[in-house]
Amino acid sequence: MKKIIVGGVPEHFNLPWHRCIEKNKFQEEGVEVTWKEFPEGTGAMCKALRAGEIDAAVILTEGIIRDIINGNKSKIIQTYIASPLIWGIHVDAASPYKNIQDLKNTKAAISRMGSGSHLMAYVNAKHLNWNINDLKFEIINNLDGAIEALKNDDAQYFMWEHFTTKPLVDNKTFRLIADCPTPWPCFVIAANEEALNSKTESLHKMLSVLNEETKDLKVQKNIDVELSERYGQKLEDIRKWLDLTRWSQEQISEEDVTEVQEQLLDLDLIEEKISSEKIIANI
Repeated sequence: MKKIIVGGVPEHFNLPWHRCIEKNKFQEEGVEVTWKEFPEGTGAMCKALRAGEIDAAVILTEGIIRDIINGNKSKIIQTYIASPLIWGIHVDAASPYKNIQDLKNTKAAISRMGSGSHLMAYVNAKHLNWNINDLKFEIINNLDGAIEALKNDDAQYFMWEHFTTKPLVDNKTFRLIADCPTPWPCFVIAANEEALNSKTESLHKMLSVLNEETKDLKVQKNIDVELSERYGQKLEDIRKWLDLTRWSQEQISEEDVTEVQEQLLDLDLIEEKISSEKIIANI
């Protein structure tokens, strides 16, 4: 039985993986899937894919495409979440900043360079017609680091998934200023070159099991209660999130890959576009 190590963030999007592992659904199909959490997010997972520490990752679309263009020998094997990711733009609850324009020329807290919080700061700046060359960043590694950075005024705002950070808004650690949705499907599953070459059949089985789990997840009995309890979210927030979220069982389209590359190029986050064949692997 081949073993596949999968990386992902500790967020509610990834409940289907944990359900499949805990109920031995992967093992029943002859593949051992081990989950490794990356609270630091996309940048850390890109590094782990490059180093062979993980075989695959549930990762932000724009982050992995940029890293593939920059030399990561991984490819996307499927879209995981087809709906946009809603990035909340947060400030410290005691901050004087009241609206999004107040944040112009301030410093963004980001988990690391190349992370989703880093790339989306550019997307947000472009949307607001800010000069992207004026953007400033404070690397904070994870959510706890962001709390400290905003509290100490080392950075003035932090972009993270709206519903993941909602409890911190509710308890008045953060204040939500605005939202910035991604203009593309937000999460994909990527595998590194070694896994694609040596574990193709196991990756295919893994996706089959996962897709069976996700295709009717939203209509499963008490799924909202399970998500709420497991991730410490209010039931009303989980229900709103479920309404907005759509899991995918399909490969990413070439049109979406092109859109992401064009945005990254426009933001000077990549130097060139590459062919979709170098980004997508059909297994």
